[in-house]
Amino acid sequence: MATLSALFFYPVKSMRGIACPQARLTATGLEWDRQWMVIDSNGTFLSQRTQPKLAQIVPEVRADALVLTAPGMPALAVPLNMLSAPGDAVPVRVWKDSCAGVGQGSAADAWVSQVLGTAVRLVRAAPGMARTADRKFAGATPAPLNFPDGYPLLVCNQASLAELNPRLPAEIPIERFRPNLVLEGLPAWAEDEIDSITLGAVTLRLVKPCTRCAIPSLDHLTGDPSTDPLPVLRTFRWSKALHGITFGENAVIESGVGEELRRGMACRVSFEAAAAPVI
Repeated sequence: MATLSALFFYPVKSMRGIACPQARLTATGLEWDRQWMVIDSNGTFLSQRTQPKLAQIVPEVRADALVLTAPGMPALAVPLNMLSAPGDAVPVRVWKDSCAGVGQGSAADAWVSQVLGTAVRLVRAAPGMARTADRKFAGATPAPLNFPDGYPLLVCNQASLAELNPRLPAEIPIERFRPNLVLEGLPAWAEDEIDSITLGAVTLRLVKPCTRCAIPSLDHLTGDPSTDPLPVLRTFRWSKALHGITFGENAVIESGVGEELRRGMACRVSFEAAAAPVI
């Protein structure tokens, strides 16, 4: 039996994550996860890949507002109630997906632009936005999304990081890989063979290894270049099929929307039939 050792959500795509003791599962993933993102003048999403200062912006979801703070800046409050502060419809793009955003106002745009040093906009996922995970991996049942790269949830295995860290010039924390759920109690790299995980009334299917970009090479608190795990991972975690270096598993929701996930929950793991028995 594995344990859910950590939970993270990321209200604004590529900004600082929030570690939490519990989180509600919604149809699109953890509540408030990737509900907002920053876009350029063409409506294309921005991330730490090109804007590493996004890592310095700290989000907090309060009762009535998303509050953003950054070094040397006054706090910015963005109302959670979309009816009280309606914004303009904004066409946006996340990788190959064209979808709908809602502008968060000129004050929010100016604030984020000042932090990043370039003109940008802050947008929120439009209600009922028609974006879903790739059915090639997620299956025939649509898996709705807000603004993550491609799947509702990312699951990482703490033992895999523990096996990787001694190979690196300096250890890195699990936050570098921006997971939603972190599991303990499994062998290193066991996630490669997992079919599903069950946490109370919640069942998640692990559908695709997560191919990694350069973001894990950045300090997750500053955005500055730091220990890069990718050269070492490339030596034994390169996927020819996916044309990328893998760490962690993308997951979709089989059941349990509306349930609470809690740090410390027992997690029943079902492996692929040809891989290993259920534990």
